[in-house]
Amino acid sequence: MRDDTPPESRRVRLSRIFDEDAELYDRARPGYPPELFDALESLAGVGPGSRVLEVGAGTGKATVPLAARGCRITAVEVGADMAAVARRNLAGFDAVEVVTADFEVWPLPEEPYDAVVAATAFHWIDPAVRTVKAADALRSGGALAVVATQHVAGGSEEFFAEVQGCYERFDPTTPPRLRPPAAADVDTSAHADEVARSGRFGPLVLRRFTWDLTYTAAAYLDVLRTYSTHRSLPPEARDGLLRCIAGLIDGRYDGRVTKRYLTELRVSRTV
Repeated sequence: MRDDTPPESRRVRLSRIFDEDAELYDRARPGYPPELFDALESLAGVGPGSRVLEVGAGTGKATVPLAARGCRITAVEVGADMAAVARRNLAGFDAVEVVTADFEVWPLPEEPYDAVVAATAFHWIDPAVRTVKAADALRSGGALAVVATQHVAGGSEEFFAEVQGCYERFDPTTPPRLRPPAAADVDTSAHADEVARSGRFGPLVLRRFTWDLTYTAAAYLDVLRTYSTHRSLPPEARDGLLRCIAGLIDGRYDGRVTKRYLTELRVSRTV
């Protein structure tokens, strides 16, 4: 069935869908490799005492490691349940405030930040607002640090080829013979172009990290249940898809599959 929802309305709807089960999101979603936070410190100055605005904090997957490094953080999260879980996860850090708000309309404080960080969230923010508002939030020379995560080729490659049969059966919008791209083929030019068009930032610096996670069938299905594309399927189709995937993992892959992630750090500083 074709989705005729306007792209902007679809973006807003899907960006809110994670709040339906914040506890599952917190339990099932992976965090980030430690090397990412080393790079955030070296490239964006995100370290002890730095004042950080995090956009789209979710349940604190990136916030907790940043807080543990001594950052002073204002974490903005639109989902009330996601923000509540984040507050619980960050209860031991006095220098962190979690704000339940829509970043697009949230009033910026007068004191500028050293860095704006968005971890797997920047694409959910209104493109007409996000880059300019991030620049407005930063001091001169402050850093916009955008983290993007993508599934790429590697890990259990035969499984990810075979599982497309499940998607094509239960989700008619699935392109035929879809495969994860090679990490080297992932294109970051759209973000670089957006930052350049704003006229507010200098050159983009990019770092990439690939890493593997192995899942049981149950754990992998839990991850899939947190994805907006899967949650937005009709319940009957979603349940059929998940049963098909579980049967494939348990029946042909000894109950475990490995997924390769590409995590990108994109840093640009205000001029």
